[in-house]
Amino acid sequence: MGSRSRFKSKSNGNDTNNNINIKENKNRMQMWMRKVLLGLGFWVQGMRCFPWMGVNFFLKDDLKVDSSTLQLLQNSANLPMVAKPIYGLFSDSVYIASQHRIPYIAIGAFLQAVSWIAIAIPSSNISFFKIILYLLLGNFGASIVEVANDAIVAETGKQPSASSKNSQMSSSGELQSFVWIASSIGGVLGNMLGGVAVDRFSPQAMFFWFGVILAMQFFITVLIRESSLNLPKSPSNVGIRKQLSELLVALRKPEIAHSITWFAVSYAIIPALTGTMFFYQTQHLEIDSSVLGVSKVFGQVAMLLWGVAYNQHLKFVPPKKLISAIQSTMAVFMVSDVLFVEGIYRRMGMPDSVYVVVFSGLLEVMCFFKILPFSVLVAQLCPPGCEGSLMAFLTSSIALAFIVSGYLGVALASYVGVTGNDFSGLSRGLIVQAACTLLPLFWSSCIPDVPKTKRKGQ
Repeated sequence: MGSRSRFKSKSNGNDTNNNINIKENKNRMQMWMRKVLLGLGFWVQGMRCFPWMGVNFFLKDDLKVDSSTLQLLQNSANLPMVAKPIYGLFSDSVYIASQHRIPYIAIGAFLQAVSWIAIAIPSSNISFFKIILYLLLGNFGASIVEVANDAIVAETGKQPSASSKNSQMSSSGELQSFVWIASSIGGVLGNMLGGVAVDRFSPQAMFFWFGVILAMQFFITVLIRESSLNLPKSPSNVGIRKQLSELLVALRKPEIAHSITWFAVSYAIIPALTGTMFFYQTQHLEIDSSVLGVSKVFGQVAMLLWGVAYNQHLKFVPPKKLISAIQSTMAVFMVSDVLFVEGIYRRMGMPDSVYVVVFSGLLEVMCFFKILPFSVLVAQLCPPGCEGSLMAFLTSSIALAFIVSGYLGVALASYVGVTGNDFSGLSRGLIVQAACTLLPLFWSSCIPDVPKTKRKGQ
């Protein structure tokens, strides 16, 4: 009897170990599938700078638009991004073939592929109006993909790897850092290839090849089943009205409403002069397009390193402290731009190309640095069940803020007298821009220092 009992105990122990191994292998496979889907999605998202570099030169050189018109188009093309909460509500509440993330990623990739390939088709009567329509369609598809991807990150990032709050924040920050790095790698590659392709190929060729990449993303996505991702279970087809009410409940929470409001205003209040600086560098300084490509690559590498640094050292730093430091650094770099435009660095012996590569490249992406810690914060604050809706609301708020910032930049450029050939008032505009960047710091108390992750039942 004793030997039989020991044999039975040993057999049960082996079965338990086998079950544990099977479960661990299943978890590893699910994690790998999530990383394939999210890594590809955010990599393609980062690669979007490749065709957009072609768009800028196509509008400036082929359609002969001025700096204000270019900046208006750049910002107006982002209007579909403002409707992200609607896409988020659909993604959270409307299931397609028992899935509510994968189908939306596939639909968005398909719409983008159609739009960019349509622009790439040679046409003798291509017009400014047609370009706008195609770009709006492409950004509509991109916004759908971003909503679904952000929802997956928010859902899986909140699944705690341990019971402690720090472990939960570490898991969320690690996933956010992974997709940030994937997007940055795409940005590095897109800008590097874009800087070379602008000189050697037509913009239409750039549009076509990016359309091919999107088509590949579409076919890979449709091969993945959502059940293989181990997403948190939620009631299917809960209804858009109920999902909207849950989103409104989440937005009534002071820590969520105040922080998102501050974050959006911190962008909107800064008049962007990106189109003006593009014309200043290419028209006035005659900076080569390859230098601009290297500048953007430098900026994307900085974003990549920022993602690594945040994951390794900064994810436990209070969000308010980190975001305020980034905001202050942005203002310092804008003051540096004033010195650049006034020729101070040139008289000190620094070539314009060096400044454009290092400082302009870094400033262009620095405004995105604070998105990473803020996204981690919002993912922790987000109630379960409305991750897609709330993250979509956040990204749409940022998109709207960028549009307002761009329109304010056009108004500021007009006010200081900057045109496509006259940049005498650019320094005054940059001083105003730096001052506006510092204003949000006076009410940075709207950002909670530590996310309140504990809820009932946890």
